[in-house]
Amino acid sequence: MKTVFSGVQPSGNLTIGNYLGAIRNFVELQHDYACNFVVVDLHAITVPQDPAALREQSESVASLYVAVGVDPQKANIYMQSHVPQHAELGWLLTTLTSMGELERMTQFKDKSSGKESVGAGLFVYPSLMAADILLFNTDLVPVGEDQKQHLELARDIAGRFNHRYGEFFHIPEGYTPKVGARIMSLDDASKKMSKSNPNEGSRINMLDAPDVIRKKISRATTDSGKEVRYDPAAKPEVSNLISIYSEFSGLSIAEVEQRYEGQMYGPFKKELAEVVVSVLEPIQQRYHEIRKSGEIHEILRQGADRARETAERNLKLIYERMGFIPKA
Repeated sequence: MKTVFSGVQPSGNLTIGNYLGAIRNFVELQHDYACNFVVVDLHAITVPQDPAALREQSESVASLYVAVGVDPQKANIYMQSHVPQHAELGWLLTTLTSMGELERMTQFKDKSSGKESVGAGLFVYPSLMAADILLFNTDLVPVGEDQKQHLELARDIAGRFNHRYGEFFHIPEGYTPKVGARIMSLDDASKKMSKSNPNEGSRINMLDAPDVIRKKISRATTDSGKEVRYDPAAKPEVSNLISIYSEFSGLSIAEVEQRYEGQMYGPFKKELAEVVVSVLEPIQQRYHEIRKSGEIHEILRQGADRARETAERNLKLIYERMGFIPKA
């Protein structure tokens, strides 16, 4: 069985973009692959974090994994910091990564732009991301457009290690899940929906209350004109809303257009809100049950225990390949 690795940072509230683009796909992947679905809390601290907020958001993300349908008996769900081999391998791979490679990372350029001081962790964290992937000899990595550069670096590092120390790492491949259009911001369809956007109205969070979802969609930016028609070039705002409707309802774009042919934006947005609410409400209910019961802590413990077993075995072999004296 091939191995899959994917992780989500516990920084900010997860949006429907995170759900449609990543977490929803975890449910399908767990049936056919050996999966590690991780809350990458070590990545989160590359920028300043409030400790209480980090703890809350970490538990929240893990609980959402389970709430959407990831089975802890089929996939390892755990905190990155609970498997210290991630950080150990991250350091080893940092020594195989050039400063030039790290300087070319577009996410580092974006996150450091305009700042007087930038932490070294933000600069080298692509090496830790490579370690996340390579620690389990991962075959497939679900990856979006904004992460393809990091996957390429992981592939380069794996090849470099194999050339220097002998064949060991699989060269991971990108995995493109069966998902629809990229979900864009509700206030500007030229930008991706992001949990870091300071405008709360720009996104729908997975844990937004139904009335909040209804209000956000009713206030979502629309294009001039009144026709509910999918045309990303001429009508990007409405096209984004149609994409969301399609993804949550299971209808094709054409079917959504047909359903609202001759109607104005008002009825369309009202029914879109109900479609989104109907999917998120059961997830939210399960999420609150998980948080109230405290079961997530045992799920995380078991997931980390299983992951550590594989990680320890692989890291021992990596140390030996690199010439370190084995532990007594």
